[in-house]
Amino acid sequence: MMGWTLGRYFFQRYVVITTWFFIGIYALVFLIDFTEFSSRTSGLPNFTFLSALAISALRVPMVMQQTVPFVALFAAMATLISLNRKYELVIARSAGISAWQFLRPACLGALLFGVLTVGVLNPLAANGLSHSEFLESNLRSGDSNTVSAFAAPWIHQKTNNSDTIIGARAVLNRGLELSDAVFFELDQDGDIIERKDARRAYLRDGYWELNDVKRFRGRGPAETLADDRVPTNLKPEFVQERLARPETIPFFELPGKIEVARSFGLRANAFAMQFHSLVALPLLLVAMTLIAATVSMRFERMGQSSTMILGGILAGFLLYVVSVLVKAFGNAGFVPPFVAAWLPVIVAMFFGVTFLLYREDG
Repeated sequence: MMGWTLGRYFFQRYVVITTWFFIGIYALVFLIDFTEFSSRTSGLPNFTFLSALAISALRVPMVMQQTVPFVALFAAMATLISLNRKYELVIARSAGISAWQFLRPACLGALLFGVLTVGVLNPLAANGLSHSEFLESNLRSGDSNTVSAFAAPWIHQKTNNSDTIIGARAVLNRGLELSDAVFFELDQDGDIIERKDARRAYLRDGYWELNDVKRFRGRGPAETLADDRVPTNLKPEFVQERLARPETIPFFELPGKIEVARSFGLRANAFAMQFHSLVALPLLLVAMTLIAATVSMRFERMGQSSTMILGGILAGFLLYVVSVLVKAFGNAGFVPPFVAAWLPVIVAMFFGVTFLLYREDG
């Protein structure tokens, strides 16, 4: 039976190594994102060094959330390899401590790392990404308002009077605000009868509120308006489900968004997939730790085999790719979100446990 002191020592080693990995990758991601963003936007009239710094700082937590599985994998491998090289695992084994006992602190650390990611990092990342999109929209506002520049999905609304096609260069405030938006009003034959370009469009109760508008009718010159309105019967829940990125909604708000969207008859697959993926994340990190153990616990006189380490990295990367692929199927509705989120985790844990049972109990 492994004592509390030894278990705490292994746990502290895992926490310290994970923290340093996280800080190092955070700094690297920030430098890369800041350099890349500055190179793309330095020519804009509103560009400043501080604005680019702020936008990158707000976006990095979301990128870090995507790297968390790899941080857990590399941290677990580094922890076990360092314990092996210092003969600490050898001594623990000679004292009758099994692999399951000294893996328990690492698995507990991975589980807590996942809980902190979901409960702390995710809300920071979601709010930071939403705010960074707002700042970037202000930076780019007016830079391009052509139809080909629109990256947001188009939506179609039908009212009693007409049909309207709505597009935007950027979606803000989780789908309730559009930047550099365009509204095409169509007649019954599907021909465009009016176009309105707005610097900002806000979804209100029963209408879109447009600011800084240019209105085009026929072949005449553009008419400039400070404010305008476009009637709508779209509900905020529909617009959010259609336009908002699930990553911009914090974990604790997702259940409410899913329930409200489904009460309006919407499937909300993307929101449900994001919710179940976050719920499964702590156990995904435990699975990453088990995969790391399969290639890091074997003692080698001349150091750990590079082939075994590369195999562990490839196995972790394959698990991540499969998770992303299955998540895409869940978002599209081909696979139930619950199944899509948990299937890779269960398979990975089954693989890790089976391999360790074979290695330990033979």
